[in-house]
Amino acid sequence: MVKIALLGLIAAIAAVQFKGRRPEYGLYISISACLIIFAMGVTKIKSIMAIVDKLEGYISISPTFIAILLKMIGITYIAEFSASLCKDAGHDALSNQISIVGKLTILSMSMPIILSLLDTISDFLA
Repeated sequence: MVKIALLGLIAAIAAVQFKGRRPEYGLYISISACLIIFAMGVTKIKSIMAIVDKLEGYISISPTFIAILLKMIGITYIAEFSASLCKDAGHDALSNQISIVGKLTILSMSMPIILSLLDTISDFLA
């Protein structure tokens, strides 16, 4: 995490240095650093999957639900990443739309889990 924080700080300082003379270079530095940090974050998926597999062994969760949960996490990460890049580039409206569509996508993906939970509650109460 320290490497990521340092990379972010160095990129931010470099982007600020270029902002006055060549603002497009600042944007390129920021996007490059974001892509490197994104790639570093994606490498953590292996350890997350190991923990999810371990959790699956402790409690009986349908593999379908775990797949949906992981997809929702991925959508959240990608939407936040994309929205932040758009906001940094000065496109706030586009950033907001990406955030909204990401949230709506997660909501639509969560419907099977919500319905299953309601079925479980109704079976328990019956």
